[in-house]
Amino acid sequence: MAHRLRPVGLDFAETAPVRLVFAREVTAPPEAVFRALAEDVPGWASWFPAVTLARPSGDGSGREVRLRGGTRFQETVLAAQAAEVYAYRVDVTNAPGVRALVEEWRLTPAGKGTRIQWTFAADGSAPFRLALKLGRAGLGRAFRDAVRALDRRLASTHA
Repeated sequence: MAHRLRPVGLDFAETAPVRLVFAREVTAPPEAVFRALAEDVPGWASWFPAVTLARPSGDGSGREVRLRGGTRFQETVLAAQAAEVYAYRVDVTNAPGVRALVEEWRLTPAGKGTRIQWTFAADGSAPFRLALKLGRAGLGRAFRDAVRALDRRLASTHA
């Protein structure tokens, strides 16, 4: 059953009760990474293995995302600053125990490529918070695999 989450702002990425932060460098430039994140929303399903569907909603200020296993999200884009940051808030989900959720992708030039930092900021019931803490390694692996696949995809489109 879908439920509405607490509307939080971008600052929640810094103040959430549970913050999982992962970073990795890629060879693609920040502009290309930003385009893949913010402008090619349907493309997420080709490089982020957990994503089965991603599409813009409304006038582009939102997203609809579906994950393997049936989890669904309706999101609002909180920040889309070219080649710097892309962030969104989950407004509605069928995932149990979630009260608030923001994901922030921060891009920083690194040599000839980009350092990508992903912050997964959440609040929820005690069992949800515990599950996130226990699942940290799995989320980190999912991030690394996704970013590696994104970098390969971007390299093949710019080769």
